[in-house]
Amino acid sequence: MAIQGPIPISFDHVFPYGCYLVGEVEQVKDFDASTNGRTVFAKDKTTGELVWQVAVMDADPAAKLAQKTVAVKILSPVQPVPPPTPAGLPITPVEFEGMTVTPYVAQNTGRLAYSIRARGMRVPRNVAAPSKQTGAGKEAAA
Repeated sequence: MAIQGPIPISFDHVFPYGCYLVGEVEQVKDFDASTNGRTVFAKDKTTGELVWQVAVMDADPAAKLAQKTVAVKILSPVQPVPPPTPAGLPITPVEFEGMTVTPYVAQNTGRLAYSIRARGMRVPRNVAAPSKQTGAGKEAAA
């Protein structure tokens, strides 16, 4: 099969209505390698870069409540810095670059889910309202 590992995908396919930061950028812990009193942080198996995570809210008005907030993992040697919050907004719009998805079966539900990764984040480009075709439903879990 030609598809091996993470599948490259555009930001507009994952978040056609955009997304907003709802959490801080945190370094992901490697729970398997960590021991009592000694924390080991996760590194990407392919690149060896550190893995960071941030919670975002999907702006898709049709997204189910349980799917509104998802985690995006960012691969970076240093902690990624979120874009500034625009004046007059209570939350920060964000766009991710270099995105991939990795499908998996969630152990707690037995359902298909996706791990979302990115290479960086930035201030969003102005995006027109998506067509109904790109606004298809999606499941995401990280």
